[in-house]
Amino acid sequence: MSLRFIPKLLVFDLDGTLIDSRQDLVNSVNAMLAHYGKAELSDGTVTSYIGDGAGVLVRRALAHAHIIADEPDPHDDAFVEEALDWFIEYYKMHKVDCTTVYPGVVESLQTIRHGHPALPMAVLTNKPVYPSREICRVLGLSRFFFANYGGNSFATKKPDPEGLLTLIAEAGVTAGETVMVGDTHVDVETARACGAISLGCTFGLSPETLKAARPDFSVDHASDWPRVLGLG
Repeated sequence: MSLRFIPKLLVFDLDGTLIDSRQDLVNSVNAMLAHYGKAELSDGTVTSYIGDGAGVLVRRALAHAHIIADEPDPHDDAFVEEALDWFIEYYKMHKVDCTTVYPGVVESLQTIRHGHPALPMAVLTNKPVYPSREICRVLGLSRFFFANYGGNSFATKKPDPEGLLTLIAEAGVTAGETVMVGDTHVDVETARACGAISLGCTFGLSPETLKAARPDFSVDHASDWPRVLGLG
């Protein structure tokens, strides 16, 4: 199954869609917990908290660590902000220790760019914008995108459509001509909130929530993007 028309804007999530950043995020969360004397969490637990931005990730990790320690859920916002700052600074230094581009991503982006050189593509992630742009630069992805917006680029984060609507306006297209590519329910809900088309990536970090969100289209591998998008 594929699109019946050529899209005029492609917007990609980052973590779990373009890059496999799972281990660096897990390691950074656990380094933050250890710094504050908290028990480390399993890789699966931390991964399940990824997708709603760094602040939510840190808050969820701290809450889980408190449960393990049989302590009350933390409500000290100042402490959470301090822990978030520590996490972000640590992650900035370790953001590409283990992170890689998913197989098929570069080839698919090259295929799309070669066949449709004027088609705008962009990144919209809930990750803070600085590490998002730096990761794309280091891993050779920046050349494909006219914009890269993060979770602190706007007053809101996905699934609020503010970021996606901004990209739609900057590209001079309509929501119905736009495809949001992502691996979680957050990306599907972002697309749905403004009438864009959603393309789910089942190879990412949250296949269970993705399936429940029922994206318009799905792929099991990044190499399928050009075919499903009608851009092969």
